[in-house]
Amino acid sequence: MSSTPSSECVMVGNSAATVALRAEIQLAARTDAKVLVTGETGVGKDLVARLIHQSSGRRRAPLATINCAGVPETLLESELFGHVRGSFTDAHRDRPGIFELAANGTVFLDEVGEMSARMQAVLLRFLETGELQRVGANRVHARADVRVIAATNRDLFADIHAGRFREDLFYRLNVLHLAVGPLRERREDIPAILNHYLHEFSRRHGNGPLEFADGVVARLAAHDWPGNVRQLKNVVERAVVKSIGPTIELQDLSSDFDVARQPAPTDGRTRLPADRSVAAELIARMLEEGESFWSVVHEPFMNRDLTRATLRQVVSFGLERTCGNYRSLVPLFNMPQSDYKRFLAFLRVHDCHLRFQTFRVGIRTAMPAACQSVPDSPAHTVGF
Repeated sequence: MSSTPSSECVMVGNSAATVALRAEIQLAARTDAKVLVTGETGVGKDLVARLIHQSSGRRRAPLATINCAGVPETLLESELFGHVRGSFTDAHRDRPGIFELAANGTVFLDEVGEMSARMQAVLLRFLETGELQRVGANRVHARADVRVIAATNRDLFADIHAGRFREDLFYRLNVLHLAVGPLRERREDIPAILNHYLHEFSRRHGNGPLEFADGVVARLAAHDWPGNVRQLKNVVERAVVKSIGPTIELQDLSSDFDVARQPAPTDGRTRLPADRSVAAELIARMLEEGESFWSVVHEPFMNRDLTRATLRQVVSFGLERTCGNYRSLVPLFNMPQSDYKRFLAFLRVHDCHLRFQTFRVGIRTAMPAACQSVPDSPAHTVGF
């Protein structure tokens, strides 16, 4: 699936799965029922939400989007419901929340499965009553007329059984359920999506007209695309920006889409993750391609293209490599040492500062070679 850069969205592809999804979107657009959109990271759940809104009777009202994984819990309630002046530090004036600002429109709650137990209870109460009470207020401020669409890449049934997600909230959100399949399950859509983005980015960057060389599209259609449409889109844009001729060859793309390659282990160092997850791709770009954490992880996370779970996977891998040493994690992820405090502050704000002790179990008796060069001195424990 794909979306155009304009306000109007389109879904590209004619596989049976995509045709069926279009029909489900149109059905959802004819009602105000709540919708739960599920699927892997990068499949286009946000596009589905925009298409539902765009085809609905609420299309002339706002569509407000918030990534529940990208906002700290302490701020999420304020973002959704607003706050009153003086309710917390820096609350210098009354401020409406997203539910109020999107009156008569649609609110898209992306990565709703990342909400804390407390926020799940707050959201459930709103879905049951429609009442808005700003943070710091002692009474209901207003009632909101909004349509709620939620999305997640998590298995909410498993989370319910594990006690991580409220069953009553699940059934409130899951009136209509739209499941978006990964690209590897609808490969026949890939050629159309590739050409769609090739033309879009050629026009946007003024590098066109461009075309794929013979055999390139077929090779890319055979790739599993662990990052789904988001990964494909980034690969095509990068190829367009770097292009020096009218044709994009396979060698212009191989370093981008062959992310499952594994380097030979040396000196007992930890291998790159063997899976084909989004985190594995990000780690490969930093450790193999020398790209910085700020561009590979921080920027897409702040743009709500990565979940908190993926960020934690990246940090966890790094800490395994450095045996829990955050200061050594900075150069490992290609950041200058002067960014150390900024890096820690970012992790703490977004609840991704993992306990370093977890990665130091058995360090004295079974220390891997990758850790033996890390000095155990006060300079390397600051900020833990």
